[in-house]
Amino acid sequence: MTTLHFDNKSKFSPISDLIAIHANERSDTVALRFRDVFVTYKELQHYSEQILAAIQYNNIPPHTAIAIASSNPLLATLAFLGVISAGCVAVPISLSSSPEQIASVIADACIPLIFLDGEFLESLPSTGIRVANLDEFDSWLAPEGFATTYVDISPADPFNIIYSSGTTGTPKGIIHTHGMRWSQIAAYGQIVPQCDSAVTLIATPIYSNTTLVSLLPSLACGGTAVLMGKFDAYEYLVEAQNSRATHTMLVPVQYQRIMALTQFDDFDLGSFIFKSCTGAPFSPELKADVIRRWPGALLEIYGMTEGGGTCVLLANECPNKLHTVGKPVPGCEIRLIDAQGNEVNSGDIGEVVGRSNMMMAGYHGRPDMTHEATWIDANGNRYIRHGDLGRFDKEGFLTLLGRTKDMIISGGFNVYPTDIEAVLRTHPLVEDCAVIGIPSVTWGETPFAFYVSKDDLLSPHEVITWVNERMGKTQRLSGAQAIAQLPLSATGKVLKRELRALFLTEHSTPLVL
Repeated sequence: MTTLHFDNKSKFSPISDLIAIHANERSDTVALRFRDVFVTYKELQHYSEQILAAIQYNNIPPHTAIAIASSNPLLATLAFLGVISAGCVAVPISLSSSPEQIASVIADACIPLIFLDGEFLESLPSTGIRVANLDEFDSWLAPEGFATTYVDISPADPFNIIYSSGTTGTPKGIIHTHGMRWSQIAAYGQIVPQCDSAVTLIATPIYSNTTLVSLLPSLACGGTAVLMGKFDAYEYLVEAQNSRATHTMLVPVQYQRIMALTQFDDFDLGSFIFKSCTGAPFSPELKADVIRRWPGALLEIYGMTEGGGTCVLLANECPNKLHTVGKPVPGCEIRLIDAQGNEVNSGDIGEVVGRSNMMMAGYHGRPDMTHEATWIDANGNRYIRHGDLGRFDKEGFLTLLGRTKDMIISGGFNVYPTDIEAVLRTHPLVEDCAVIGIPSVTWGETPFAFYVSKDDLLSPHEVITWVNERMGKTQRLSGAQAIAQLPLSATGKVLKRELRALFLTEHSTPLVL
């Protein structure tokens, strides 16, 4: 049996070719499982070939974008793998998308065909698009005996388009290539132990880049991916214990909910070898709790769906660096620049820009936005702007200080919300918090805190006093407001634009502060 080892010098192979190798050499090994349904590598290849044949029977050429919308993670994964085996571009649709958003994505990517289930069929807008109902698999297959054409896939060919979340208009479509995905698989294989025998528990949806970063290496190496539907912390632990999971990748809010369960210590998680986290800020306190109570190594991955620079933190090995996101991975460059696009001095704060062989091809049909997201160094090298503010310490570890758009300029001074949030979280009655900049007649902008209290008696005045006694003069809060729950994205990022909107609805004019 062939054991595949990946590194940056490994020869490129499409994921469909790797699955074919496993179908031949470990045909009865389970590739995918969802609840009580098991799909071996032999069956996985068969399903992919059937979907490829259906695509070619409908005269859809390679490089064509094809949408996938299903609440069943197994059906969505089978469709995804079939689409890319045909050399087409997989466009997974978010389960929370409105009919209007689905229609805009279909129009933006010129999608002629969508794979979906019965649940999505009811909400599909009238666009004239061809439909393949995954709940009626046999109804749209190519006729028996239809001869398929071999598809030659190269690294530069588009692999998928992931549409970023957006509140208005059409979200940006991030194009990934086969070469980028191959580079991610190779990088993952270098860092993560025992991929070829891994039982990887997948608890995020197929339309999330987080899922693909862990799912694709599992299949490329010949491991088993255990798929979950809608996330539930308790059900996750049940599945982890029953399946003897060895690997997983979660977003911070999932770790938070899992670790908060009173039953957590009742579960046997001793099978875990490796856990990773990405997608949103991961608090040092939560990292420490995971290290202390959950067996196996913990790796934090910092990066963007767009690619660019990547940092990793081996949390178990660096307990004094849990406030950072680690160091850049080999083969990646990260620099920090100021507002004028100049590199900052060592130890100074700047916007993170990064480059590597794991970068998006660009935003689909948006050359202007692609240009905006790009920084070019003096040698003509292309970097992607991360939109994050950061600072490297003397050992080369990167600390993030918030988003560039979140930075508050108060009286000419740069104020970083993360500094204030870190202090406020130390208050014994504060469960969570977020700091934003609000309009001020005196200062232009001034810090304002939203906080979730463990005690209804904690007043805004007490919060302001607590923070301002512990911060410098330029970092002091001008106001605070209790809130039942901070608005979060699917990956657990605080939606500060919603907090700003909430503030502005209650204060129509700048504060005189």
